[in-house]
Amino acid sequence: MINDPWFTVQQIDDTTFAISEYGHWEKVHSFLLLGQDKAALIDTGLGIGNIRTITDQLTGLPVEVLTTHVHTDHIGGHGEFERIWVHEGDLEWLVHGIQGLSIEQIRRDIGRELSRPVPVGFDPESYQPFQGEPAGLLRDGDSVELGGRALTVYHTPGHSPGHLAFLDEKNGYLFTGDLLYDGTPIYAFYPSTSPVDLVQSLERIGKLQGVERIFGSHNTLGLEPEILTEVRRAVQFLRENNLVAFGTGLHAFKGFSIQF
Repeated sequence: MINDPWFTVQQIDDTTFAISEYGHWEKVHSFLLLGQDKAALIDTGLGIGNIRTITDQLTGLPVEVLTTHVHTDHIGGHGEFERIWVHEGDLEWLVHGIQGLSIEQIRRDIGRELSRPVPVGFDPESYQPFQGEPAGLLRDGDSVELGGRALTVYHTPGHSPGHLAFLDEKNGYLFTGDLLYDGTPIYAFYPSTSPVDLVQSLERIGKLQGVERIFGSHNTLGLEPEILTEVRRAVQFLRENNLVAFGTGLHAFKGFSIQF
């Protein structure tokens, strides 16, 4: 549908698109959801390529950016959009920079293990992560109305203090950011993370009803809802074995893993 050397666009349904960056080791997904009145872009990727050139081809609707969390690989294209939303828990990072992460580390991570040619003008040595003020704050329980389509906001901290998940009630799509995905571990071992909060957030999404498909921000695009059964089992296992703490290591379950 769209032939771009950096971004891969995959159509989930008539009004839902994944915009993926498979040329980077993190295999990041952003998601464009179209309503009747406006569109929501869940995260803006790495900032290696200009994601705005993709969204402009997919829709003429005004686009609101919904931030799952403020880590470099999710806010790279925020500067291309006028209206950005974030949870209060990550607001300080959005405005002043990510806590505990040096620019040298960010540049090393953004430029390593690239498997596709990068867009002209990209240079990891001069890469600058987005910093700026949002249009407003998202809170737990908010409903983002797009016109004939609404997203329910869930505050799901652990990977970051202000991490959010979004449930598309109409289609049963749950967008989990870095709370749940397969392939590589879900991380909660940095000082800015919280194993206790992460497990509580997993417990919460594990109980959600009406979920038909789960879209994490990395690796496989679209997971079956049966993984939520395993999420519930994992929560119980981790708690019963006193593993919900920094330093307990890597914990593997069916379809995903967690590192504390």
